[in-house]
Amino acid sequence: MTSAIAAETPAPLPPPRAPLGAQTWRECGYLLSGWPLDLLAFCYVVVWIYVGALLSVTVIGLPVLAAGLLGCRRLGAWERARARELLRLPIDEPSPLRGARRGAGFFGWVWAGLKDPVGWRSALFFVVRLPWTTLACWVTFVSLFVAWPALPWLARWMTNVDRALVRGLLSPSDELERRIAELESDRSVVVDTSAADLRRIERDLHDGAQARLVALAMDLGLAKEKLTEDPETAARMVEEAHGEVKLALQELRDLARGIHPAILTDRGLGPALSAVASRCAVPVRVTVELDARPAPAIEGIAYFTASELLQNVSKHSGAAHASVDAWRAGDRLMLQVTDDGRGGADATAGSGLAGLAERLAAVDGLLGIHSPAGGPTTVTAELPWRDRPSGPADAPEGTPR
Repeated sequence: MTSAIAAETPAPLPPPRAPLGAQTWRECGYLLSGWPLDLLAFCYVVVWIYVGALLSVTVIGLPVLAAGLLGCRRLGAWERARARELLRLPIDEPSPLRGARRGAGFFGWVWAGLKDPVGWRSALFFVVRLPWTTLACWVTFVSLFVAWPALPWLARWMTNVDRALVRGLLSPSDELERRIAELESDRSVVVDTSAADLRRIERDLHDGAQARLVALAMDLGLAKEKLTEDPETAARMVEEAHGEVKLALQELRDLARGIHPAILTDRGLGPALSAVASRCAVPVRVTVELDARPAPAIEGIAYFTASELLQNVSKHSGAAHASVDAWRAGDRLMLQVTDDGRGGADATAGSGLAGLAERLAAVDGLLGIHSPAGGPTTVTAELPWRDRPSGPADAPEGTPR
């Protein structure tokens, strides 16, 4: 009897589970909020076009249209942020309004605004999408009470339509537009870096070679005065001046090497990197595998990148050994500096690595850092390969000249 009753006892129910996942709720929130927001945006676009058309015969018509397009840009930015947050849609921001940012004056701003494709596409987006968001909002609302088991599939299908509209009308128009934005932001970095380099050269000349040459001219003047009355003292002063000349020449050579070393111009990246490595405080192995020389600008950036990285190895790493490797990978010049030091290098900590990454980015380059605590540290610089103009002094490295 007991066994029969035990056999009829039902099994325990499984633990409760949410019928809808977090992503489904986010998609439902996007669909339900889309209709009122798009309705407001649609009314804004319609009123703007109507007022702009009425005022187009007056002086203020074009500025009104340009200001309205700027407002459409802002609405598009808001919609992109909403799609990123609720739909998890990876979408970039388009380039800013370039004509207005250059400070071309009021008429330049108006003309740039009227030609802005981002503003026009944003306006078209809110006009085209209102009928769809109206339907999607009410289907979602009804499904919450009538057909909620099918809601995950309905929400995903309807938000896929929204994803397609956002990508088609609110995303940057093409890769060129994104590259223009990146290059414009990098241009300021190049200008600042060039100005800092010029100030450094001016300071080095003023405090170093120029001061030494001024002192040398004064010493030679005194020696000239003593030449007839005290030849021995004059000879000693000339000898000291000769030593000062040698020091001034050495300072000028060092300064010229900091601008662009002669060994890099004459012999290429391999010998130049070997010369830099010989001045490092730790032993450095250099391996350069290049069948040709890149453009002088790329070659110079690679040289100074390696030089700065080896200076970091000498000053901060505590390493016993380091290596420098350079090679070509397709249309990229690769440079890698490795050391067995303490590690912990970080480009986000305000170090020189951050400035180095910005300089590389200005020429479409990349800087990768792998530096766990305890080491080793590997820093990889990637530069675009640009062919060097042909000439007798531009033969591949290792080629007799």
